[in-house]
Amino acid sequence: MVPAFSASDHGFMARALRLAERGLYTTTPNPRVGCVVVRSDQVVGEGWHVYAGGQHAEIHALQAAGEKAHGATVFVTLEPCSHHGRTPPCAEALLTAGVSRVVAAMQDPNPLVAGQGLARLRQAGVLAECGLLAAEAKEINLGFVARMTRARPWLRLKLAASLDGKTALQNGASQWLTGPAARQDGHRWRARACAILTGMGTVRQDDPQLNVRGVEGPELRQPLKVVVDSRLELSPEARVLRGGGVLVAAAVADSGRAAKLAQAGAEVLVLFSPGGKVDLLALLKELARRGINEVHAEAGFGLSGSLLSAGLVDELLLYLAPCLIGDAARGMFNLPPLESLAGKRSLVIRDVRALGGDLRLLARFT
Repeated sequence: MVPAFSASDHGFMARALRLAERGLYTTTPNPRVGCVVVRSDQVVGEGWHVYAGGQHAEIHALQAAGEKAHGATVFVTLEPCSHHGRTPPCAEALLTAGVSRVVAAMQDPNPLVAGQGLARLRQAGVLAECGLLAAEAKEINLGFVARMTRARPWLRLKLAASLDGKTALQNGASQWLTGPAARQDGHRWRARACAILTGMGTVRQDDPQLNVRGVEGPELRQPLKVVVDSRLELSPEARVLRGGGVLVAAAVADSGRAAKLAQAGAEVLVLFSPGGKVDLLALLKELARRGINEVHAEAGFGLSGSLLSAGLVDELLLYLAPCLIGDAARGMFNLPPLESLAGKRSLVIRDVRALGGDLRLLARFT
């Protein structure tokens, strides 16, 4: 049962959640966490996790609070850790500081913690509660929760289309369907992801850089670039290879081509499945093993359809441009025909907003 929390409790946790969002672009593979230390209804310290390997949110907040942390209440968006990782356990730091109460938004899904941090606090006599604004806390860390609970990342499929559902002309031309505001927003979604995924068809047609541009933030890093290239056709001169940080998923073992791509800075991973295609589920599981929490997919008709058909897409990020480009243009997904509407896949629309002259829609599969 979730404890009864006061209005001020809600306000302080909301502040902690806003702090957690400051690590949106930087904390991978760690979760985004914010912390607020309160004494006599006054904030005496606060902090957030900035980057993996650095101090956790609780430590930043306790250092800011100093001696005022003794007897204080701590609001933290994720259960304090109880194990030694790159940094010492936060549960012990809270005990050393002498706090009297800890409120966590949600339990840590990491099996190394999973309730043990709260249990350690309770064993030491600290009032430790959990469940305040839990849904909001989970939203900030959807990818981390997905990786910990199902061993694969959260996958967001981004598409830009006309109002008649077309992503490109019949000849493949698609630049630019949407306006500058929508394109810039797309880069912010790229920035929060741990990996950007595309297919060989998109690389062949658009020769994309597949990086983050025009997004400011502390410790901003470039996500891993992942190219699904079944026949290992990627040219060593492709722009996607510039700057390194590229993983090529292939369905054939060709040491000669792999060596050329390695010289260009890419890693080749062979994950074949029947039919000569890349095993997409195996690819996502491998990405999870490497600490990838969120995957941002920008793919064409074929790979988008394959990801959807395999049930690997968690949500759609769809930018709609106010234009029509005709029936002969390319559609969004290559999906098999349905015999009845009973076979349709339903989504819940989470957000709709205007960006310049375009419309952005975020929809999640039920």
